[in-house]
Amino acid sequence: MNTTFLKACKGEKTDYTPIWIMRQAGRYLPEYHTVRSKGSFLDLCKSPERAAEVTIQPVDRLGVDAAILFSDILVPLEKMGCPLEFQEKRGPVFPEPIRSKAAVEALGIPDPEDDLGYVMDTIRILRKELADRVPLIGFSGAPFTLATYLIEGGSSKNYLTTKRMMFEEPTLYGQLLDKITECTIVYLKGQVAAGAQALQVFDSWAGVLAPCDYRDFAYPYVKRIIDALKQVTDIPLIYFANQGATLLPQTKQCGADVLGFDWRIGLDEVVRQVGQSVSIQGNMDPLSLFLPADRLEDRIRDVLIQAKGARGHIFNLGHGIVPETDPEKAVLAVKLVHKISREMRA
Repeated sequence: MNTTFLKACKGEKTDYTPIWIMRQAGRYLPEYHTVRSKGSFLDLCKSPERAAEVTIQPVDRLGVDAAILFSDILVPLEKMGCPLEFQEKRGPVFPEPIRSKAAVEALGIPDPEDDLGYVMDTIRILRKELADRVPLIGFSGAPFTLATYLIEGGSSKNYLTTKRMMFEEPTLYGQLLDKITECTIVYLKGQVAAGAQALQVFDSWAGVLAPCDYRDFAYPYVKRIIDALKQVTDIPLIYFANQGATLLPQTKQCGADVLGFDWRIGLDEVVRQVGQSVSIQGNMDPLSLFLPADRLEDRIRDVLIQAKGARGHIFNLGHGIVPETDPEKAVLAVKLVHKISREMRA
């Protein structure tokens, strides 16, 4: 098996810089649409065979160094007792937002096998099919990010309802985050038991918080998850705080093996701040894939040079690849990362 990704996560020497791409199993690939056309998005997430198929598609097409489980961060919330819909143009919607003590107390903690068995079955299928190829990354959302969806009832522009609960009802907010945190720990432990070889925690909306509010209302729950997982597994743990440049003084202490970054901070600055304490992941702007081939090569080289002093580096985009991307540009990016990083090590 190609273990380059796992070695980089742990800071071990590699022959080249590994790469995988957030949302690599998705709408920019024509073959994904073929599978997706057979039902709704949630149907796809809940069909282990089809979810495994789209997970493997970018491994075949792009030649990436890791596969990431095809699912959605909101899946466990549905099983906590929150009806979930994916609406055209609106995206994920929770028709019954969680905004009261009674609603929080009614939430349950789903069992990974009994309630989310389709996710665990997908992992087991993938481990068999990927056994001699690349590692499999499992994932979850971070508690603050998941809470915003439950409190707002979906996506939000300014997170007004979430921040009002944080500031006006901190006890209620804490009770909700405690439940989500417990659910996430159980869910990720289930993924480990099913065979995930690395885990990423996505904090997609962490960047909407001031550093002081991140410290009080988000970071403690992330730390609790990582600490709990470290007690039961030694597989690499990755924490990605989107738009998290201002949060680095805190995130670097969370205990993750790898910190992921978007393009709003140079990786050379990240290395300066974290030293050899963790490996880093990122951080090219996804829209850089629309550059002409020669300029794309320059951009990739710049990212690799910036990351040169890191304990370990996994190349990635700073956020998910967008649906309008030409798949061949993604193929080219993977080849360039491998080629240039090999040359830099020669």
